[in-house]
Order: sequence, then C-alpha cells, then structure tokens
Amino acid sequence: MAAPVTPHTATHTAVLKALATRAYAVVADVLDWPLYFTPCLHAQVLDSAPDGERIRLWALVGDEVRSWTSRRTFDPAGLRIGFRQENSRAPLASMGGHWAFTAEPAEGTSTLVLAHDWTLTDDAPAAARWVAEALDRNSTAEVAAVVSWAERTETAGELMFSFTDETTIDGPPSEAYAFLYRADLWPDRLPHVARLDLDTTAADEATGGAEVQTLEMDTAAADGTAHTTRSVRLCFPSSAGSPARIVYKQTTVPRPLLGHSGEWTVTATEDGRTRVTARHSVALDPDDITTYFGTGTNLADARTKVRDALGGNSRRTLAAARAHVESGRR
Repeated sequence: MAAPVTPHTATHTAVLKALATRAYAVVADVLDWPLYFTPCLHAQVLDSAPDGERIRLWALVGDEVRSWTSRRTFDPAGLRIGFRQENSRAPLASMGGHWAFTAEPAEGTSTLVLAHDWTLTDDAPAAARWVAEALDRNSTAEVAAVVSWAERTETAGELMFSFTDETTIDGPPSEAYAFLYRADLWPDRLPHVARLDLDTTAADEATGGAEVQTLEMDTAAADGTAHTTRSVRLCFPSSAGSPARIVYKQTTVPRPLLGHSGEWTVTATEDGRTRVTARHSVALDPDDITTYFGTGTNLADARTKVRDALGGNSRRTLAAARAHVESGRR
C-alpha cells in the first residue's frame, strides 16, 4: 500500500500603496520576469490563449538552476493568476498555487497574496526543509519585487527597454557559437574584458537541457569606467533545426540598472554564412540615474547612454567573433 501523500502549503502576503490592477500586470507578463524577479533567469511562452498560457521557466532554486513547465490561468476581472507545474522534479511531486490581488478600502492601496501548495516524492525532513526554505526565499523576493515595481512612480514601459545588434560572419555557426561559448578565453580575445572566472555545470533534465555557466567578469567601458558583474548563462547548442543560443541574466548588475538579461543567437543564413544577434533587455534604476550620469539626466538620456554602453560591448564582441572565425578560414 502506497504511503499517504502529505500536502504542504505556504502563503506570502503584502500590502501595497498601489492599485491592484498595476500589481496584477507585473505578474501577468512572464517574459519580463527576469527583470522583475531576482530568482528568475529566463522565461518562455510555449502556448498562449486569452485565458491562460503554458510557460517554461529557468530559475535559481537555492544555489542550483532548475527548469520546469507550468500552466497559468488568467482572471483579469477577479485579479487572480493560477499556476500549476506540469513536470515537477524530485524532491517535488507536484507544485501549484495562485497570485491574488484585492483592492483595499483606502484609496490607491491593495493586498497581494502568493499561495503555494505542493507534495513531495520523499517526506524525509531534509527534503521537506530544503523545499520549504527555497520556496520561502524565492517567494519573499518575488513579493517584494511586485511591491517595488507596482509602487513606482514610473511605469515599467518607461524603465524597461530592449535592443539588438548583429553581424554576419563568413563561416559556420558552430565556430561562431564556440567563440561565444568559450567565455573563459574572453580576457585574451576581448580588450574590454579584464578578468573572467567561469564555472560550468553539465546539461540535464533538471536544467531543461541547458548547460549552465556561472561567471564573474570585470569589464571596461568606453568611457574608462570599470564594472564587475556576475551572470548565469544558459547554453543551448543548435539542435533539430533550432538556432544555437546562449541566454544570460546578470545576477549582479552595473549601475544604474535594476536588471539586465539578454541572449546571443547564432543562425545559419541562406547564403551559407552565419548571423549572430546580441539582444539586451534592461531595467533602469530611476533613483540612480542622476547620481551616476549627472544632474539633469532624464530617462530618455539614460536609455541612450545605457544602450551605447551595453551595445558598444556587444558590438566589440561581435566584431571579435567575426575576425576570429574569418581569420581561421583564410
């Protein structure tokens, strides 16, 4: 006879000085989660419908990268978002819950509730404690992020933006991908990288098929300033016709940013060459803009300056990748 399944639950709540609809909007747009939520590394929408969607997430759970797919249901009238994992990994047997947002009597205030329920494959105390502590840590960070973003004077659209740079290389995608993948060699290959420490974890089912790279890097900007950043990279070599990708999130960001994530995509072109695209998604820190850039700097100015700095580094990396691949083919 099978042992009884022990249900576990947890609830995290907060009161916001913001409209419930604004807090709901933060949680509803999963593609922006890497910029909103510290634990979230990458998000994909696999299927979408008006009342819900199927998503895949990569996130830090404790010190480990974990990936899973979930179904989400939307109730914008009731301000409620439900979620349920499709493929929970041991020690989880199942995981689900909901976000709920309620307007309070005081004008412009609301309450949010993040509720979880789960069962375990093994009710050993160590497993139960690990899950409970990891969930509490991530949920606390996510609730705090929703409060912070919902209460901001600026909208997400004013602080977040994305941009791309690209180049075409006379060489195969595998060689261009190898240049980007071997970040441990960047201090010798890229003049703006002064130091880089890299740790790699092999791909498996728990990481959603991604090889995980954790790196710390000292970077010199064009204006002479230096930044130390820490990132997690999810590496996906080309397979079954899908382009090779390296998705990353900076877990320690340079000023004046609240968040920074991005992606390198390596695609074969019809004429036998390779297109490499660098995409950045950025969230500005409005409280640090004038301190960092100087008095009188507005959001539009800051967007231009950040785009120039990050894009400049990307363009230098793209140029170095092109020169490296093409020099080996002469």
